[in-house]
Amino acid sequence: MRWTALGVLVALSLLAFPAASAPVEDACGIPQQASDGWSVETHPESAGFDPGLLCEAVQDFLRSPSNLHGFVVERHGRLVAEAYRTGPDRSTYSLWASRVGFDQNALHDVRSVTKSVVALLWGIAESERTVPPLATPVLDLLPALADLRTGGRERITVADMLCMRSGLAWDESGRHGRWDNDENGLLWRGDRARYVLDRPVSALPGTHFNYNGGLTAVLGLLLEERTGQSLEDYARQRLFEPLGLRDWEWVNDVRGRTRAYTGLRLRPRDVARIGRLVLQGGRWEGRQIVPQAWVQTLLAPCRPGEEYGHHWWLGSVWVRGQQVGWHGALGNGGQRLFVVPSLDLVVVTTAGDYNGGRSIGRVQQNLLQQVVAATREHAGEQAAFSPPASPAARQAGPVEMRAIMRSVTEEDGGTRAYVHLKVVPAANLPFTTLRFRVRDKALVAGLRDGASVKFRAERIDGENTLMAIRAVPACVRFQPCD
Repeated sequence: MRWTALGVLVALSLLAFPAASAPVEDACGIPQQASDGWSVETHPESAGFDPGLLCEAVQDFLRSPSNLHGFVVERHGRLVAEAYRTGPDRSTYSLWASRVGFDQNALHDVRSVTKSVVALLWGIAESERTVPPLATPVLDLLPALADLRTGGRERITVADMLCMRSGLAWDESGRHGRWDNDENGLLWRGDRARYVLDRPVSALPGTHFNYNGGLTAVLGLLLEERTGQSLEDYARQRLFEPLGLRDWEWVNDVRGRTRAYTGLRLRPRDVARIGRLVLQGGRWEGRQIVPQAWVQTLLAPCRPGEEYGHHWWLGSVWVRGQQVGWHGALGNGGQRLFVVPSLDLVVVTTAGDYNGGRSIGRVQQNLLQQVVAATREHAGEQAAFSPPASPAARQAGPVEMRAIMRSVTEEDGGTRAYVHLKVVPAANLPFTTLRFRVRDKALVAGLRDGASVKFRAERIDGENTLMAIRAVPACVRFQPCD
């Protein structure tokens, strides 16, 4: 079935909130006290939640057809809800999945959440003056690669690396199991820094976002070289032990080296500790573990309006007509650490949908929305992915649209085009953002980021897919598009 852009917008609003089943008695995710130092709250209302709505979120997690594994909700320093399931799971080296029964003590791959942890470690090392400031050119720190100081590579800074804006040609799109995924070479290459930096410069450093696990690998190498410790040992001493993490793993590559871009295995409860640390500005039990200024740097977008900071993502959900912002560490397969500063809230999810595309991300986002909607600040109103369209808008026919296009490669694979909609006033719709998977890269070839475009979309396999897109003259804000 063919969809107009307006139809896609309305459909997203309607599909984002499936009807929840009635809660099952004694299955509302009340956390159990353990010897891990967490305080638990057995009465959600004491933590500012509507108990019924929070229970519905737990029930939706337990009943979801998706391969979800863990769900933890923490607020004001106390665990308020947690639930676990049995499901297929596999490590980064496994060819086949096996069924695993997860609980509060089971470790789980967090995949690229590892990158966000490495960013915290970089900030700690910078505060100790072990690593240089963000403006430092990376090749200045790697004298063995002096021959690569050509073609613009010499301008790539530490900040460019953390912001995924190196300008280097690198392709992680599609499934991570794809043989030509550039990240795979990091597993076995002898000189990982050369493997990453000896690539064509496809854009001016600092100007273009391109997701690149190799940049994190180089940052990890620099941390090891500058601290004189393995990344694993440095993390243990400077971050994990101060946080009270005792049970964790960091799976090495085939040469026995720590992988900075992935590899961590953590308990969801301990992932929540990292979220609480971030919400508290890097402070834990009276000790400043990560500099507060560095936490603020990590969470700020590298460019205004973007959804990526320094190895940390940011986004928002719409609840009760309000946009509620979050910051997050995201990993392939559905690993999510959401922190919501305005609500002093942490939500952690784990799953086993590795290389499954963006569908698992929508499931996790919906769980986050339900938790936010269950807080006292927002209880009683239905959450939606975007502001609800008015009845007049639902009845309107296809409308002329313009948009601003920007495409990036995502952690979970595939290329995503951000399409910032500009709708004629007669449609009575708000400004919003839709995201489309680009199956045919030729559709966006030659289009520059920030270009005004017209587009046609279709729904394929549950995805909103761009079918046609072309550049057009820019619209004037708050004026009709011709």
